[in-house]
Amino acid sequence: MNIDDILREVDPSFDPIAGQETHDLQALTRAWVAERSAPELLAWPTGLFERVNQRITRQIEKVEDLTGDMDPKTNFALIVIQTELERYKFLVRSYLRSRIAKIDKHTLHYLSSPELRDRLSETELAYATRHQALLHNHYLSSFLGSFPPTLQNLNDTAGNISMIDGPDVDGAVFVRLLRDGAVRGHGIDIDEIVRGRDGDVLVLRWSDGKPLVEAGDAELV
Repeated sequence: MNIDDILREVDPSFDPIAGQETHDLQALTRAWVAERSAPELLAWPTGLFERVNQRITRQIEKVEDLTGDMDPKTNFALIVIQTELERYKFLVRSYLRSRIAKIDKHTLHYLSSPELRDRLSETELAYATRHQALLHNHYLSSFLGSFPPTLQNLNDTAGNISMIDGPDVDGAVFVRLLRDGAVRGHGIDIDEIVRGRDGDVLVLRWSDGKPLVEAGDAELV
């Protein structure tokens, strides 16, 4: 009897083949790896976290129902369920912390345009807006209030120089190709085109790797 058999015996609704659980776990893992690897905030995976949260809620309820059962087989199944539950919770917490760290570092950047705001979930957008308001009020009370009104903006672009600090899109990332194709890389001295094969792992600037990732031709590792 393997782990899937144990989970199916305790929870008849569990079906790793026909159900959504395995697909969602793989999608969550890929999103977690990509978010930790990319220098900028990636698009929020709409729908995925709603299903994952429902799965976590059902697992917590199942654990509560089984707690106190002295049957050895049930107790072993409970340990397996708790282990699976902790795996989900770890991925969710780590993924959200990675996103919050990016929002904290470049809050004004992600609030500066509708395209960038669309990458945030509703909760993240509310958090970023409140975070920036508190930060601006703190700066005003600390030192900005003594400046002329024209110098109190944190998003000034006078002299064609923006005060909004953004992520380094030319930072290096590792990508795994998901299909054969030509990969263009921009270097300091020259640009180069490399013929890549499915499964190859390349080191690229994020600005070069981002189109491949967004097109589904590669994934971050």
